[in-house]
Amino acid sequence: MDKGTRQDHAVVITGGGPTGLMLAAELALAGVDAIVVERRPNQDLAGMRAGGLHIRTIEVLDQRGVADRFLELGQTHPVGHFHGPTLDLRDFPTRHRYFLALSQNHIERLLADWAGELGVTVLRGCEVTGFTQDEEGVDVALSGGTQLRAGYLIGCDGGRSLVRKAAGIDFPGWDATKSWLIAEAEWREEPEWGFRADATGTHGMGKMEDAGRVRIVLTERELKSGGHPTLDEVRQALIAIYGTDYGIHSPTWISRFTDMARQAAAYRDRRVLLAGDAAHVHPPMGGQGLNIGVQDAVNLGWKLAQVVKGTAPATLLDTYHRERHPVAARVLLITMATVALQRQDDRSKALGQLISEFMVMDAPRQHVAAQISGLAVRYDLGDGHPLLGRRMPDLDLITADGPRRLYTYLHQARPVFLTLGPDTGIDLTPWGERLQRVDASYDGLWELPALGPVPAPASVLIRPDGYVAWVGQPDNRDLKAVLTAWFGPLQS
Repeated sequence: MDKGTRQDHAVVITGGGPTGLMLAAELALAGVDAIVVERRPNQDLAGMRAGGLHIRTIEVLDQRGVADRFLELGQTHPVGHFHGPTLDLRDFPTRHRYFLALSQNHIERLLADWAGELGVTVLRGCEVTGFTQDEEGVDVALSGGTQLRAGYLIGCDGGRSLVRKAAGIDFPGWDATKSWLIAEAEWREEPEWGFRADATGTHGMGKMEDAGRVRIVLTERELKSGGHPTLDEVRQALIAIYGTDYGIHSPTWISRFTDMARQAAAYRDRRVLLAGDAAHVHPPMGGQGLNIGVQDAVNLGWKLAQVVKGTAPATLLDTYHRERHPVAARVLLITMATVALQRQDDRSKALGQLISEFMVMDAPRQHVAAQISGLAVRYDLGDGHPLLGRRMPDLDLITADGPRRLYTYLHQARPVFLTLGPDTGIDLTPWGERLQRVDASYDGLWELPALGPVPAPASVLIRPDGYVAWVGQPDNRDLKAVLTAWFGPLQS
């Protein structure tokens, strides 16, 4: 793109990480023109980032028909982690009863490949430097002098988000109290593998696929933030903790993270929205950051597409903040609790021992595991059936065309009206191509994670993100109002 030129797009996404790529793919499925602006010249990542996918994120990818791409490269583990004993996931009612260990490098590459197949353009090697918005759209300035005009600008540009700052959105939360050094390097003396705890905190060293390299995580004795930690700092920290630096050398990268936790006060300012780390940052314990960012994108994508295409009013975007802000707030709570449980004073140890006793009991284990895996998310859509506002199970349906998994109907990110009984003659024609109607039967148990069996519904309205918007009889009078609220009024 030449300097000084201007291009118009329906949506500009700044940030080509997992959140930005997932959002771009969602918009592409809906036929919305979106461009991703990414400062990195390629998809390569330096340093340790997210290490895998939780159950709900795998389900989301399954809803789009691409989960197998990730499963082929990752390694499944039927347990989760919080504090104390591992959390057994094998009794959860889902096809994916595991955590998928997969580096962010692989996750991003697979998402980029999928987005590319859908026709998404990624503008690499440049970044958003500023923007102004008016009633009709957003003027976006890029490094190098390029200008973009868009209907909406989405900030997926990380914890230091320029978009969030330029929009004037507050980022309240908690300052850091602890910091950790992390590094990957070669070693001359075999390290002490595994975890070690002392008065400072918990430390760990793990053998990498390349047998001559070690991944190091060290709790620092004093809080430090910012800057670029050096190999000498890592060596000195190792000596203080282990009595030797194991002759580490030739680091691939060295970094530092803290337990700072913050969340955007608003996820939307008129035509500017935030997703992923731009909207929430927290300690990496539990590996939830990438996962809830991808789920942010799936919640926002279909709503933004309808607003851009004019089938729904802009007020639909207000539900994005209303639904996703509490989810991230819960993640901040869990990660802050995890950090607190890692403290090595006697009182924290006593609390940790008590928590460990709870985690071997089925009900507490399932409750916490459902929270961390994303299966416990429930959007507040009112009272009623336990399914309302929760993710729809991937049922093995019997249809007129034979057996079919429910999630296959969500591959194109279109809503589904599922009827599980006699045809009552309800007419969904007025919503035309906005909605799929599926008449089927299902003889299995209806079961929700951590809740157990629930009554079988007669019919269900499923949003493109896989969450249940309505449960009832097909001729209920409130169905039309629900359809209008989520998928726009009928065209005159």
